[in-house]
Amino acid sequence: MKKKNILTLVIVLLLILAGYFLTSIAFPKNINRYPALVILFLLDYYVWGLFKKKVFTYSRLLKLTTAFVYWLPMLLLLVSTLVLVFVPGNQWNPMARNLIYGSIFSFYIAKFFIAVILGLTDLVRLIEKLSKMFQNRKKSESEKVDNPVTRRKFLENFALLTGGLVVSSMFLGMFKWVHDFTTKRVIISIPDLPDTFSNYRIVQISDLHLGTWSHTNPMEKAVAEINNLNADLIVFTGDLVNYTTDEAYRFKDILTALKAPDGVIAILGNHDYGDYVNWPSAGEKQKNMEDLYQFYHQIGWKLLRNDNVIIEKGSDKIAVIGVENWSQNTRFPRIGSIIKAQKGIGKVSAKILLSHDPSHWEAVVLKEHQDIQLTLSGHTHGFQFGIEIPGIKWSPAQYIYKQWAGLYENESGRQKLYVNRGLGSIGYPGRIGILPEITIFELKS
Repeated sequence: MKKKNILTLVIVLLLILAGYFLTSIAFPKNINRYPALVILFLLDYYVWGLFKKKVFTYSRLLKLTTAFVYWLPMLLLLVSTLVLVFVPGNQWNPMARNLIYGSIFSFYIAKFFIAVILGLTDLVRLIEKLSKMFQNRKKSESEKVDNPVTRRKFLENFALLTGGLVVSSMFLGMFKWVHDFTTKRVIISIPDLPDTFSNYRIVQISDLHLGTWSHTNPMEKAVAEINNLNADLIVFTGDLVNYTTDEAYRFKDILTALKAPDGVIAILGNHDYGDYVNWPSAGEKQKNMEDLYQFYHQIGWKLLRNDNVIIEKGSDKIAVIGVENWSQNTRFPRIGSIIKAQKGIGKVSAKILLSHDPSHWEAVVLKEHQDIQLTLSGHTHGFQFGIEIPGIKWSPAQYIYKQWAGLYENESGRQKLYVNRGLGSIGYPGRIGILPEITIFELKS
Protein backbone atom coordinates (compact mmCIF):
# COMPACT_ATOMS: atom_id res chain seq x y z
CA MET A 1 0.00 0.00 0.00
CA LYS A 2 1.29 3.43 -0.91
CA LYS A 3 2.39 5.80 1.87
CA LYS A 4 -0.25 8.32 0.74
CA ASN A 5 -3.02 5.73 1.07
CA ILE A 6 -1.78 4.62 4.48
CA LEU A 7 -1.73 8.24 5.69
CA THR A 8 -5.27 8.79 4.36
CA LEU A 9 -6.49 5.66 6.13
CA VAL A 10 -4.91 6.74 9.42
CA ILE A 11 -6.51 10.20 9.16
CA VAL A 12 -9.92 8.68 8.45
CA LEU A 13 -9.66 6.34 11.45
CA LEU A 14 -8.58 9.21 13.71
CA LEU A 15 -11.50 11.32 12.52
CA ILE A 16 -13.93 8.47 13.22
CA LEU A 17 -12.56 8.01 16.75
CA ALA A 18 -12.60 11.76 17.41
CA GLY A 19 -16.18 11.96 16.14
CA TYR A 20 -17.22 9.17 18.49
CA PHE A 21 -15.77 10.84 21.59
CA LEU A 22 -17.16 14.26 20.67
CA THR A 23 -20.63 12.78 20.04
CA SER A 24 -20.59 10.80 23.30
CA ILE A 25 -19.72 13.97 25.23
CA ALA A 26 -21.93 16.52 23.46
CA PHE A 27 -24.91 14.33 22.47
CA PRO A 28 -24.86 11.14 24.57
CA LYS A 29 -28.50 10.31 23.75
CA ASN A 30 -27.63 10.12 20.05
CA ILE A 31 -24.50 7.98 20.33
CA ASN A 32 -26.48 4.94 19.13
CA ARG A 33 -26.78 6.62 15.71
CA TYR A 34 -23.04 7.05 15.32
CA PRO A 35 -22.21 3.55 13.97
CA ALA A 36 -24.77 4.07 11.15
CA LEU A 37 -23.14 7.40 10.27
CA VAL A 38 -19.72 5.73 10.18
CA ILE A 39 -20.97 2.97 7.88
CA LEU A 40 -22.47 5.53 5.52
CA PHE A 41 -19.26 7.57 5.60
CA LEU A 42 -17.19 4.49 4.71
CA LEU A 43 -19.63 3.72 1.91
CA ASP A 44 -19.23 7.30 0.69
CA TYR A 45 -15.45 7.10 0.89
CA TYR A 46 -15.33 3.83 -1.05
CA VAL A 47 -17.59 4.99 -3.89
CA TRP A 48 -15.92 8.42 -3.97
CA GLY A 49 -12.85 6.79 -5.48
CA LEU A 50 -14.81 6.07 -8.66
CA PHE A 51 -16.22 9.60 -8.96
CA LYS A 52 -12.82 11.13 -8.26
CA LYS A 53 -11.24 9.00 -10.93
CA LYS A 54 -13.88 9.95 -13.52
CA VAL A 55 -13.87 13.73 -13.11
CA PHE A 56 -10.51 14.76 -11.64
CA THR A 57 -8.93 14.91 -15.07
CA TYR A 58 -11.29 17.70 -16.10
CA SER A 59 -11.80 21.34 -15.13
CA ARG A 60 -11.47 22.64 -11.60
CA LEU A 61 -15.10 23.81 -11.62
CA LEU A 62 -16.28 20.33 -12.52
CA LYS A 63 -14.15 18.85 -9.75
CA LEU A 64 -15.58 21.21 -7.11
CA THR A 65 -19.17 20.80 -8.33
CA THR A 66 -18.90 17.02 -8.35
CA ALA A 67 -17.33 16.94 -4.90
CA PHE A 68 -20.02 19.23 -3.46
CA VAL A 69 -22.93 17.27 -4.95
CA TYR A 70 -21.40 13.92 -4.00
CA TRP A 71 -20.80 14.81 -0.33
CA LEU A 72 -23.98 16.89 0.07
CA PRO A 73 -26.11 13.93 1.32
CA MET A 74 -23.59 13.25 4.10
CA LEU A 75 -23.52 16.96 4.99
CA LEU A 76 -27.33 17.07 5.08
CA LEU A 77 -27.41 13.94 7.24
CA LEU A 78 -24.93 15.36 9.75
CA VAL A 79 -26.65 18.76 9.93
CA SER A 80 -30.17 17.29 10.17
CA THR A 81 -29.05 14.86 12.89
CA LEU A 82 -27.62 17.80 14.83
CA VAL A 83 -30.80 19.84 14.35
CA LEU A 84 -32.93 16.89 15.58
CA VAL A 85 -31.25 17.23 18.96
CA PHE A 86 -32.88 20.63 19.39
CA VAL A 87 -35.96 20.45 17.10
CA PRO A 88 -37.90 17.14 16.93
CA GLY A 89 -38.61 15.91 13.41
CA ASN A 90 -42.39 16.15 13.85
CA GLN A 91 -42.00 19.93 14.22
CA TRP A 92 -40.28 20.34 10.86
CA ASN A 93 -42.04 21.59 7.75
CA PRO A 94 -43.34 18.37 6.10
CA MET A 95 -42.20 19.34 2.61
CA ALA A 96 -38.69 20.27 3.78
CA ARG A 97 -38.40 17.11 5.87
CA ASN A 98 -39.49 14.90 2.97
CA LEU A 99 -37.13 16.61 0.55
CA ILE A 100 -34.14 16.35 2.90
CA TYR A 101 -34.60 12.78 4.09
CA GLY A 102 -35.97 11.55 0.77
CA SER A 103 -32.93 12.92 -1.02
CA ILE A 104 -30.51 11.47 1.54
CA PHE A 105 -32.19 8.07 1.33
CA SER A 106 -32.31 8.11 -2.48
CA PHE A 107 -28.65 9.00 -2.94
CA TYR A 108 -27.45 6.42 -0.43
CA ILE A 109 -29.50 3.66 -2.01
CA ALA A 110 -27.90 4.58 -5.35
CA LYS A 111 -24.43 4.61 -3.77
CA PHE A 112 -25.13 1.22 -2.19
CA PHE A 113 -25.79 -0.32 -5.61
CA ILE A 114 -22.64 1.29 -6.99
CA ALA A 115 -20.64 -0.05 -4.03
CA VAL A 116 -21.98 -3.57 -4.55
CA ILE A 117 -20.91 -3.60 -8.21
CA LEU A 118 -17.51 -2.10 -7.41
CA GLY A 119 -17.07 -4.47 -4.49
CA LEU A 120 -17.76 -7.52 -6.66
CA THR A 121 -15.33 -6.19 -9.24
CA ASP A 122 -12.60 -5.69 -6.64
CA LEU A 123 -13.31 -9.11 -5.14
CA VAL A 124 -12.90 -10.80 -8.52
CA ARG A 125 -9.63 -8.92 -9.12
CA LEU A 126 -8.36 -9.94 -5.68
CA ILE A 127 -9.23 -13.59 -6.27
CA GLU A 128 -7.48 -13.51 -9.64
CA LYS A 129 -4.34 -11.96 -8.14
CA LEU A 130 -4.25 -14.47 -5.30
CA SER A 131 -4.80 -17.32 -7.73
CA LYS A 132 -1.91 -16.22 -9.93
CA MET A 133 0.26 -15.62 -6.89
CA PHE A 134 -0.24 -19.13 -5.57
CA GLN A 135 0.06 -20.73 -8.97
CA ASN A 136 3.17 -18.65 -9.72
CA ARG A 137 2.03 -17.99 -13.26
CA LYS A 138 2.73 -15.04 -15.46
CA LYS A 139 0.10 -13.34 -17.49
CA SER A 140 -0.23 -14.71 -20.99
CA GLU A 141 0.33 -12.47 -23.95
CA SER A 142 -3.42 -12.36 -24.58
CA GLU A 143 -3.97 -10.97 -21.10
CA LYS A 144 -1.44 -8.23 -21.69
CA VAL A 145 -3.29 -6.85 -24.70
CA ASP A 146 -5.26 -3.78 -23.69
CA ASN A 147 -8.81 -3.86 -24.98
CA PRO A 148 -10.48 -0.54 -25.92
CA VAL A 149 -12.77 -0.97 -22.94
CA THR A 150 -11.36 -3.16 -20.18
CA ARG A 151 -13.59 -5.19 -17.91
CA ARG A 152 -12.81 -2.80 -15.06
CA LYS A 153 -13.83 0.26 -17.06
CA PHE A 154 -16.96 -1.47 -18.29
CA LEU A 155 -18.03 -2.37 -14.76
CA GLU A 156 -17.24 1.14 -13.49
CA ASN A 157 -19.42 2.64 -16.20
CA PHE A 158 -22.10 0.05 -15.47
CA ALA A 159 -21.96 0.96 -11.77
CA LEU A 160 -22.43 4.65 -12.56
CA LEU A 161 -25.30 3.90 -14.93
CA THR A 162 -26.97 1.71 -12.30
CA GLY A 163 -26.58 4.41 -9.66
CA GLY A 164 -28.07 7.00 -12.00
CA LEU A 165 -31.06 4.80 -12.80
CA VAL A 166 -31.62 4.05 -9.11
CA VAL A 167 -31.52 7.67 -7.94
CA SER A 168 -33.76 8.74 -10.84
CA SER A 169 -36.30 6.08 -9.91
CA MET A 170 -36.16 7.11 -6.26
CA PHE A 171 -36.93 10.72 -7.11
CA LEU A 172 -39.76 9.67 -9.46
CA GLY A 173 -41.13 7.63 -6.57
CA MET A 174 -41.04 10.71 -4.35
CA PHE A 175 -42.54 13.25 -6.71
CA LYS A 176 -44.80 11.21 -9.02
CA TRP A 177 -45.72 7.73 -7.86
CA VAL A 178 -46.17 8.56 -4.16
CA HIS A 179 -49.65 9.93 -4.92
CA ASP A 180 -50.43 7.83 -7.98
CA PHE A 181 -53.51 6.30 -6.34
CA THR A 182 -54.72 3.00 -7.73
CA THR A 183 -58.17 1.51 -7.11
CA LYS A 184 -58.28 -2.26 -6.77
CA ARG A 185 -61.67 -3.98 -7.16
CA VAL A 186 -62.00 -7.26 -5.30
CA ILE A 187 -64.95 -9.65 -5.20
CA ILE A 188 -65.15 -11.47 -1.88
CA SER A 189 -67.22 -14.64 -1.51
CA ILE A 190 -68.46 -15.11 2.06
CA PRO A 191 -70.15 -18.39 2.98
CA ASP A 192 -73.66 -17.99 4.41
CA LEU A 193 -73.82 -14.29 3.52
CA PRO A 194 -77.53 -13.39 3.26
CA ASP A 195 -78.86 -12.20 -0.07
CA THR A 196 -79.60 -8.79 1.40
CA PHE A 197 -75.85 -8.22 1.76
CA SER A 198 -74.92 -9.65 -1.62
CA ASN A 199 -73.26 -6.84 -3.64
CA TYR A 200 -72.60 -4.90 -0.44
CA ARG A 201 -69.66 -2.60 -1.14
CA ILE A 202 -66.85 -1.77 1.31
CA VAL A 203 -63.95 0.60 0.64
CA GLN A 204 -60.77 -0.04 2.60
CA ILE A 205 -57.99 2.49 3.05
CA SER A 206 -55.02 2.09 5.35
CA ASP A 207 -51.79 3.64 6.60
CA LEU A 208 -52.39 7.31 5.80
CA HIS A 209 -49.30 8.41 7.76
CA LEU A 210 -50.46 12.03 7.55
CA GLY A 211 -47.19 13.40 8.89
CA THR A 212 -45.44 12.46 5.64
CA TRP A 213 -47.77 14.32 3.26
CA SER A 214 -46.12 17.50 1.95
CA HIS A 215 -49.41 19.01 0.76
CA THR A 216 -53.11 18.50 1.45
CA ASN A 217 -54.16 18.58 -2.22
CA PRO A 218 -53.40 14.91 -2.92
CA MET A 219 -55.55 13.91 0.06
CA GLU A 220 -58.43 15.92 -1.37
CA LYS A 221 -58.01 13.99 -4.60
CA ALA A 222 -57.98 10.65 -2.74
CA VAL A 223 -61.12 11.51 -0.75
CA ALA A 224 -62.92 12.51 -3.95
CA GLU A 225 -61.93 9.22 -5.59
CA ILE A 226 -63.16 7.24 -2.58
CA ASN A 227 -66.49 9.08 -2.40
CA ASN A 228 -67.03 8.52 -6.13
CA LEU A 229 -66.92 4.76 -5.55
CA ASN A 230 -70.30 5.06 -3.75
CA ALA A 231 -69.49 2.37 -1.20
CA ASP A 232 -71.94 1.30 1.50
CA LEU A 233 -69.20 1.40 4.14
CA ILE A 234 -65.67 2.80 4.42
CA VAL A 235 -63.09 1.24 6.74
CA PHE A 236 -59.68 2.52 7.74
CA THR A 237 -57.22 -0.04 9.10
CA GLY A 238 -54.81 2.05 11.13
CA ASP A 239 -51.71 4.28 11.19
CA LEU A 240 -53.36 7.65 10.80
CA VAL A 241 -50.17 9.46 11.86
CA ASN A 242 -46.43 8.82 12.06
CA TYR A 243 -45.65 10.08 15.56
CA THR A 244 -48.12 12.54 17.10
CA THR A 245 -51.77 13.46 16.73
CA ASP A 246 -51.11 17.03 15.65
CA GLU A 247 -49.91 15.72 12.28
CA ALA A 248 -53.58 15.10 11.45
CA TYR A 249 -55.02 18.53 12.21
CA ARG A 250 -54.40 20.12 8.80
CA PHE A 251 -56.42 17.30 7.20
CA LYS A 252 -59.43 17.64 9.48
CA ASP A 253 -61.87 19.21 7.00
CA ILE A 254 -60.73 16.93 4.17
CA LEU A 255 -61.20 13.71 6.15
CA THR A 256 -64.56 14.93 7.45
CA ALA A 257 -65.74 14.95 3.83
CA LEU A 258 -65.30 11.18 3.56
CA LYS A 259 -68.84 9.76 3.56
CA ALA A 260 -70.70 6.46 3.18
CA PRO A 261 -74.29 5.41 4.08
CA ASP A 262 -73.09 3.09 6.85
CA GLY A 263 -70.34 5.46 7.93
CA VAL A 264 -66.57 5.33 8.28
CA ILE A 265 -65.11 2.82 10.74
CA ALA A 266 -61.47 3.00 11.90
CA ILE A 267 -58.96 1.18 14.07
CA LEU A 268 -55.53 2.06 15.45
CA GLY A 269 -52.16 1.03 14.04
CA ASN A 270 -48.78 0.73 15.74
CA HIS A 271 -47.79 4.32 14.84
CA ASP A 272 -50.92 5.80 16.39
CA TYR A 273 -49.87 5.03 19.98
CA GLY A 274 -47.06 7.61 20.11
CA ASP A 275 -44.45 4.95 20.84
CA TYR A 276 -41.89 6.50 18.46
CA VAL A 277 -41.58 9.74 20.47
CA ASN A 278 -39.51 10.38 23.59
CA TRP A 279 -42.27 11.94 25.70
CA PRO A 280 -41.31 14.11 28.70
CA SER A 281 -43.88 12.24 30.79
CA ALA A 282 -46.44 9.45 30.63
CA GLY A 283 -49.13 12.08 31.06
CA GLU A 284 -48.15 13.88 27.86
CA LYS A 285 -48.18 10.62 25.94
CA GLN A 286 -51.67 9.86 27.26
CA LYS A 287 -52.78 13.38 26.34
CA ASN A 288 -51.63 12.69 22.78
CA MET A 289 -53.82 9.57 22.71
CA GLU A 290 -56.83 11.44 24.08
CA ASP A 291 -56.33 14.06 21.36
CA LEU A 292 -56.35 11.28 18.76
CA TYR A 293 -59.62 9.84 20.09
CA GLN A 294 -61.12 13.32 20.03
CA PHE A 295 -59.92 13.88 16.46
CA TYR A 296 -61.73 10.76 15.27
CA HIS A 297 -64.87 12.00 16.97
CA GLN A 298 -64.54 15.41 15.31
CA ILE A 299 -64.21 14.01 11.78
CA GLY A 300 -67.12 11.63 12.31
CA TRP A 301 -65.23 8.33 12.02
CA LYS A 302 -66.21 5.52 14.39
CA LEU A 303 -63.04 4.36 16.14
CA LEU A 304 -63.21 0.75 17.32
CA ARG A 305 -60.91 -0.16 20.17
CA ASN A 306 -61.63 -3.83 20.80
CA ASP A 307 -65.28 -3.19 19.93
CA ASN A 308 -67.76 -3.88 17.15
CA VAL A 309 -70.46 -2.34 15.00
CA ILE A 310 -73.55 -4.24 13.81
CA ILE A 311 -74.85 -3.40 10.35
CA GLU A 312 -78.46 -4.41 9.70
CA LYS A 313 -80.54 -4.88 6.58
CA GLY A 314 -84.01 -5.96 7.60
CA SER A 315 -83.60 -8.97 9.87
CA ASP A 316 -80.12 -9.76 8.55
CA LYS A 317 -76.97 -8.62 10.31
CA ILE A 318 -73.22 -8.54 9.76
CA ALA A 319 -70.62 -7.47 12.31
CA VAL A 320 -67.57 -5.29 11.78
CA ILE A 321 -65.09 -6.07 14.55
CA GLY A 322 -62.24 -3.68 15.25
CA VAL A 323 -59.29 -4.56 17.46
CA GLU A 324 -56.40 -2.52 18.72
CA ASN A 325 -52.96 -3.35 17.35
CA TRP A 326 -51.82 -6.94 17.69
CA SER A 327 -48.63 -8.18 16.07
CA GLN A 328 -46.71 -11.41 16.11
CA ASN A 329 -43.64 -9.20 16.30
CA THR A 330 -43.33 -8.26 19.97
CA ARG A 331 -41.68 -4.90 19.25
CA PHE A 332 -45.12 -3.65 18.13
CA PRO A 333 -48.11 -3.19 20.49
CA ARG A 334 -49.94 -6.40 21.28
CA ILE A 335 -53.13 -5.16 22.95
CA GLY A 336 -55.80 -6.23 20.48
CA SER A 337 -58.39 -8.67 21.82
CA ILE A 338 -60.86 -10.36 19.50
CA ILE A 339 -62.66 -11.91 22.47
CA LYS A 340 -63.24 -8.52 24.04
CA ALA A 341 -64.16 -6.98 20.68
CA GLN A 342 -66.88 -9.60 20.03
CA LYS A 343 -68.79 -9.00 23.25
CA GLY A 344 -72.47 -8.30 22.64
CA ILE A 345 -72.44 -9.29 18.97
CA GLY A 346 -75.12 -11.93 19.22
CA LYS A 347 -76.16 -13.89 16.14
CA VAL A 348 -74.84 -12.42 12.88
CA SER A 349 -74.51 -13.85 9.36
CA ALA A 350 -70.93 -12.70 8.78
CA LYS A 351 -68.02 -11.25 10.71
CA ILE A 352 -65.47 -8.86 9.25
CA LEU A 353 -62.40 -8.18 11.37
CA LEU A 354 -60.32 -5.00 11.12
CA SER A 355 -56.81 -5.71 12.42
CA HIS A 356 -53.89 -3.49 11.43
CA ASP A 357 -51.10 -6.09 11.37
CA PRO A 358 -51.65 -9.05 9.00
CA SER A 359 -49.59 -11.40 11.18
CA HIS A 360 -52.60 -11.42 13.53
CA TRP A 361 -54.56 -13.49 10.97
CA GLU A 362 -52.39 -16.60 10.88
CA ALA A 363 -51.21 -16.38 14.49
CA VAL A 364 -54.64 -15.94 16.12
CA VAL A 365 -57.63 -15.64 13.78
CA LEU A 366 -57.17 -18.92 11.89
CA LYS A 367 -56.41 -20.85 15.08
CA GLU A 368 -58.98 -19.46 17.49
CA HIS A 369 -61.70 -17.64 15.53
CA GLN A 370 -62.89 -19.75 12.59
CA ASP A 371 -66.18 -17.84 12.57
CA ILE A 372 -64.46 -14.69 11.23
CA GLN A 373 -64.80 -14.95 7.46
CA LEU A 374 -62.89 -11.84 6.37
CA THR A 375 -59.99 -9.96 7.93
CA LEU A 376 -58.82 -6.59 6.58
CA SER A 377 -55.30 -5.40 7.40
CA GLY A 378 -52.58 -2.99 6.29
CA HIS A 379 -49.25 -2.18 7.97
CA THR A 380 -46.80 -3.60 5.40
CA HIS A 381 -47.19 -0.87 2.71
CA GLY A 382 -45.98 -3.60 0.36
CA PHE A 383 -42.62 -2.17 1.46
CA GLN A 384 -43.44 0.77 -0.91
CA PHE A 385 -41.15 -0.99 -3.35
CA GLY A 386 -41.55 -4.03 -5.56
CA ILE A 387 -42.79 -5.46 -8.81
CA GLU A 388 -46.44 -6.19 -9.52
CA ILE A 389 -47.05 -7.17 -13.12
CA PRO A 390 -48.96 -10.13 -14.58
CA GLY A 391 -47.11 -13.25 -13.50
CA ILE A 392 -44.72 -11.48 -11.12
CA LYS A 393 -45.46 -10.29 -7.59
CA TRP A 394 -42.37 -9.51 -5.56
CA SER A 395 -41.33 -7.18 -2.78
CA PRO A 396 -38.80 -7.28 0.09
CA ALA A 397 -41.91 -7.25 2.30
CA GLN A 398 -42.44 -10.95 1.56
CA TYR A 399 -39.27 -11.82 3.50
CA ILE A 400 -40.76 -10.21 6.60
CA TYR A 401 -44.49 -10.93 6.27
CA LYS A 402 -45.97 -14.12 4.85
CA GLN A 403 -49.09 -12.16 3.89
CA TRP A 404 -47.92 -8.77 2.67
CA ALA A 405 -50.25 -7.48 -0.08
CA GLY A 406 -53.51 -8.55 -1.67
CA LEU A 407 -55.91 -11.43 -1.00
CA TYR A 408 -55.11 -14.63 0.91
CA GLU A 409 -57.29 -17.50 2.14
CA ASN A 410 -56.97 -20.58 4.30
CA GLU A 411 -57.06 -24.12 2.90
CA SER A 412 -60.84 -24.43 3.11
CA GLY A 413 -61.35 -21.04 1.51
CA ARG A 414 -63.81 -20.07 4.26
CA GLN A 415 -61.50 -17.53 5.89
CA LYS A 416 -59.89 -14.74 3.91
CA LEU A 417 -57.38 -11.96 4.57
CA TYR A 418 -56.84 -8.85 2.51
CA VAL A 419 -53.70 -6.76 3.08
CA ASN A 420 -54.04 -3.20 1.78
CA ARG A 421 -50.86 -1.62 0.41
CA GLY A 422 -51.56 1.68 2.19
CA LEU A 423 -52.37 5.14 0.93
CA GLY A 424 -49.47 7.02 2.53
CA SER A 425 -45.79 6.38 3.11
CA ILE A 426 -43.22 6.51 5.87
CA GLY A 427 -39.44 6.45 5.95
CA TYR A 428 -38.83 6.86 2.25
CA PRO A 429 -41.51 9.39 1.19
CA GLY A 430 -42.23 7.69 -2.10
CA ARG A 431 -43.27 4.51 -3.88
CA ILE A 432 -41.71 2.41 -6.62
CA GLY A 433 -43.73 -0.40 -8.15
CA ILE A 434 -46.11 -0.71 -5.18
CA LEU A 435 -48.58 2.14 -5.65
CA PRO A 436 -50.82 3.69 -2.98
CA GLU A 437 -54.05 1.73 -2.82
CA ILE A 438 -57.79 2.27 -2.47
CA THR A 439 -59.63 -1.05 -2.31
CA ILE A 440 -63.32 -1.58 -3.14
CA PHE A 441 -64.76 -4.94 -2.04
CA GLU A 442 -68.00 -6.37 -3.33
CA LEU A 443 -69.41 -9.06 -1.10
CA LYS A 444 -70.98 -12.17 -2.62
CA SER A 445 -72.80 -15.06 -0.98
